[in-house]
Amino acid sequence: MDFMINVSPQPEPESFDKQVRQKGLAWLDKKQVELDQPVPPNTELSPYWRKCLDDLYGRYGGFCAYLAVHFERATGGGSVDHFVAKSKRADLAYEWSNFRLACSTMNSRKRDYEDVLDPFEVETGWFCLELVSGRIYPSQDLPGEVSARVQATIDRLGLDDPVNRELRARLFDNYWQKGYPEDYLRSYSPFVWSEANRQGVI
Repeated sequence: MDFMINVSPQPEPESFDKQVRQKGLAWLDKKQVELDQPVPPNTELSPYWRKCLDDLYGRYGGFCAYLAVHFERATGGGSVDHFVAKSKRADLAYEWSNFRLACSTMNSRKRDYEDVLDPFEVETGWFCLELVSGRIYPSQDLPGEVSARVQATIDRLGLDDPVNRELRARLFDNYWQKGYPEDYLRSYSPFVWSEANRQGVI
């Protein structure tokens, strides 16, 4: 369920249609927003998607789809990311299939850019990790086009910035040097855990 090792789409909650989709579509109709067109400039959509944040968090286990680490709902740092920007596709603004669970930092960095890989389409092994340093980079085995897309995602989201490097390195160090259990590592970052497995240290 981690970005770097693929996120599996989860089923839509039973309450979603009534609480989000129907209300959102009614709002768009009232405001005469065309569903098959970009949202008119300076139009602020009614944020009915926030009503499903608890469900989104639960269905995706509390893992940010982009940063690939677990975050606590109590921190208030979770958000609903529209993978296809709601400003560009009004018809997807209130669709569960277009939502990704994201921490607020990653959501603010992604914005409406289109050069970020969809966590639903990422394949295991596209991203590699230096366990000690926390550096993340594209696998050397990837075709050129895929490698470029992986690197563009890393660059756009700042996945390899110093703060995120330190986080991944610290999570691994807690396991490797400080004796934290394997389940701890897996529960906070399945990506770090899977890379440690691939590299034969677990």
